[in-house]
Amino acid sequence: MEQIMATVDFAAFVEKLADIAADTILPFFRTALRADDKSGGGMFDPVTEADRAAETAMRHLIRATFPDHGIIGEEFGQIRPEAEYVWVLDPIDGTKSFIAGMPVWGSLIGLLHKGRPVYGMMVQPFTFERFTGDGKSAHWRGPGSRRQMIERKLAIRRCQGLSQAILMTTSPLLYTPAKLEAFRRVEERVRLSRYGGDCYAFAMLAAGHVNCVIEAGVNVYDIAPLVPIIEGAGGIVTCWDGSDPVKGGDVVASCDGGIHEEVLHLLQS
Repeated sequence: MEQIMATVDFAAFVEKLADIAADTILPFFRTALRADDKSGGGMFDPVTEADRAAETAMRHLIRATFPDHGIIGEEFGQIRPEAEYVWVLDPIDGTKSFIAGMPVWGSLIGLLHKGRPVYGMMVQPFTFERFTGDGKSAHWRGPGSRRQMIERKLAIRRCQGLSQAILMTTSPLLYTPAKLEAFRRVEERVRLSRYGGDCYAFAMLAAGHVNCVIEAGVNVYDIAPLVPIIEGAGGIVTCWDGSDPVKGGDVVASCDGGIHEEVLHLLQS
């Protein structure tokens, strides 16, 4: 990332994208906002005016600043996904929490260079938090005492085996029966299991509060922006079969290699 950043300050540009997303989304939060269902008759998959407006605003700034770059977004699809630089956008990861008034959602902004994630941010405008990473280090910025903004380095928290681990997933309802059975094999071994969180769960892993996050059926825009944050904090993230998670799929992130191998073994059993 250092060589890439030498010519263009992409981190500063991500901050601008985050500002636009926050300014667009926050006025909609905890209002009488209508949610459309884009599931096509399956499990409720909401999208709101806030999702669409934020992604539109971010896409406009990207196209105006970097017209040769590609974009992959949840709401409006792909533009030049084969480009050297590709922006990955999820304007509201956790829309179900958003429409329920719960603050466990965030805007995801990632940058791929030649297909690899080199920078990512999760911004939570309601709590004034930003989680960033470049794969080598990761940082949190948010309110400290007396609401003064502070910044600190993110670092995962190791634990002595899976029996001492805190596990998170968004919802068991998102799993097929076979995948849920696999998840339960891990869940029955951990110290504590919690549901909900979406991208916020991965941020809590990077911050050292959670030891493992398991999800099924995520998309590229759900995970690619989070990979540099997780890895920058010292964590590990792969698909359930140990493969590259950048394009999405069934994903697991862990605090260290021992926990990760144990979880993969249980998921694959």
